[in-house]
Amino acid sequence: MTGSDVPQIDTSRPHPARVYDWWLGGKDNYPVDEALARRILEADGTVLRGARANRRFMTRAVRAVAEAGTRQFLDIGTGVPTEPNLHQVAQGVAPEARVVYADNDPIVLRHAEALLGGTPEGSTAYVHADVRDIDTLLARAAGSLDLGEPVALSLVALTHYLDDDPDGDDVHGLVAKYVDALAPGSYLILSQVTADLSPADVEKAAAHFHRSGLPFHPRPLAEFRRFFDGLELLGPGVIPASGWRPEPEDVAVQAEGIVPVYAGVARKA
Repeated sequence: MTGSDVPQIDTSRPHPARVYDWWLGGKDNYPVDEALARRILEADGTVLRGARANRRFMTRAVRAVAEAGTRQFLDIGTGVPTEPNLHQVAQGVAPEARVVYADNDPIVLRHAEALLGGTPEGSTAYVHADVRDIDTLLARAAGSLDLGEPVALSLVALTHYLDDDPDGDDVHGLVAKYVDALAPGSYLILSQVTADLSPADVEKAAAHFHRSGLPFHPRPLAEFRRFFDGLELLGPGVIPASGWRPEPEDVAVQAEGIVPVYAGVARKA
């Protein structure tokens, strides 16, 4: 991609990935992102716990599927680099693991070099593509991954920014198409904000997103489970993110209060 092809970063509107970055204590955000992040934090006291629990879920889930033998990973909706990055976790288990990151945010493109480290035995790559453009994204990912072999598809904290409208994002149909394109033995790693566990707070947060012109679609348990239709859920199944195979730090977070994020990992038989 040449300099003239690189999309410009719009700093006049907040971007979900940069809002998330601010909650995680990152520096790759702008005043407009920080302003929205602060407003949501004031309205929803669970948001920091949710963001951090979500990140730790990604770490545990990637480690679990790598330990199960997966050696290829496709992370869509990467966001700006926040350690530990997915490739660090996967290659920490299996140095030969191959990882592709995909995102359509220009700031992620700008920071792509930070995502491209890794082990000499493995590989990491970044593709600039939109999750809705399945054919383009998978074609670019196939430059580094063998899609005829199992892949772990990571859609962490992404689906709540996509709608259900059949004439719009059709998020359940979208996820199903990605899963259909993957080889048997592949995994789906997914997390999603829900209003089930803290309805008043999450509704206030959603209102702030909508007023800022950003889509936000918390989903109930039944709608979250639909993403895994036809797949074999790993234990403990669908559960709040901090409860998915928790480590001591996660147990401590559970004691702090509600984490309104569902998470699950499933295998394609």
